[in-house]
Amino acid sequence: MSGQTERGMEGTMAAAQELAVREKKELATREEKTAPGRYYVPYTDIFETDAALTVVMEIPGVDKKDVGVSLENDVLRVEAQIDYSKYEGMEPVYTEYNVGPYMRTFALSSKIDQPQISAQLEDGVLTLTLPKVKEAKPRRIAIG
Repeated sequence: MSGQTERGMEGTMAAAQELAVREKKELATREEKTAPGRYYVPYTDIFETDAALTVVMEIPGVDKKDVGVSLENDVLRVEAQIDYSKYEGMEPVYTEYNVGPYMRTFALSSKIDQPQISAQLEDGVLTLTLPKVKEAKPRRIAIG
C-alpha cells in the first residue's frame, strides 16, 4: 500500500512541477494582436462559401468615414472610431453595446485573393468579402 502512496505522491509532485510559473515568451505568430489603448472588440461572425469568406462585424454608431480597413503582411486590420459629439449631453438609461473605438485584426492565409477584398458598411454592420483564390475553390475533376 505504501508503494502505491509513494507513486501517487510522485505523480502529484510531477503535476505540481508542470504547473510552475514559466517565464513569459514573446510569440512569433501572425494571429490576432492587441494594440495599446482601450479598444472594443466588435462582435464578429464569419461565414464560408465555396467562393469566399464573409466577415460580418457589428460596429454600431460608426460612420463610413470613421472606418479603416487595411491589409499589411497578410494581416487584415479593421479600426473604427465613434463620433462622440453625437452623444454629448446624453446620459444613457440602458445600453446594450459599448461606445468607443473598435479594433480587430485577422491573419489571412494564402487561399484569400487579397487584392479582391471588399467592404460595405450599412446600419452599423461592416461586411467584408474575402474571395478565395482560384486554386482554393472546390472543383469537380472529370474522369477520363
